[in-house]
Amino acid sequence: GRILDAGLTCFAERGYFGTRVPDIAREAGVGAGTLYRYFDSKEFLVNEVYRREKRRLMTWLLEGFDFEGEPRRVFHRFWQRLAGYARTHPQSFAFLELHHHGEYLDAESRALEEQALLPSAAVLEGARRDGRVRDLAAPTLMALVWGALVGLVKGARLGYLELTDEVVADAEAACWALVQRRDDEEDEEPESMSLEEL
Repeated sequence: GRILDAGLTCFAERGYFGTRVPDIAREAGVGAGTLYRYFDSKEFLVNEVYRREKRRLMTWLLEGFDFEGEPRRVFHRFWQRLAGYARTHPQSFAFLELHHHGEYLDAESRALEEQALLPSAAVLEGARRDGRVRDLAAPTLMALVWGALVGLVKGARLGYLELTDEVVADAEAACWALVQRRDDEEDEEPESMSLEEL
């Protein structure tokens, strides 16, 4: 656990390419030789850290989660859990955001990432079919919501804002307004505009 914790700290703060094995060993309080006894390489270690943190996030989000009910309520429950994880485990959240598309992730880590997205995608797809959210693909809707929360967390980490209950609630309302389908929303595609027209 101590080496994984040290890896989490170093990878979250310095990124994969900015972290050296001796950095992790020093953070863990062990020699580099000891680290290599447990982990064959830095790549192997980052994947172990990634899987541990991704499973931790999935447990936090999904354990006992009720996906049934009115989409706005389901969205509220999901947003609150996701924001709660970001506030309670900021280093883990930062690490996962920084590394979830890393070329150094192996097949097992990538499969876990895809598995983690399935429940949320299913909820959004159902809400889209029911006409409750905009007629956009689930990955697009998820990217809009996830990107908003990532921006809030980064802002808090950099000291631009504080993740208070009020900020989290206001951001949730704004994100729902972004993805929900309005009664007056037309089905036609908007006319495309050139950059000069914008």
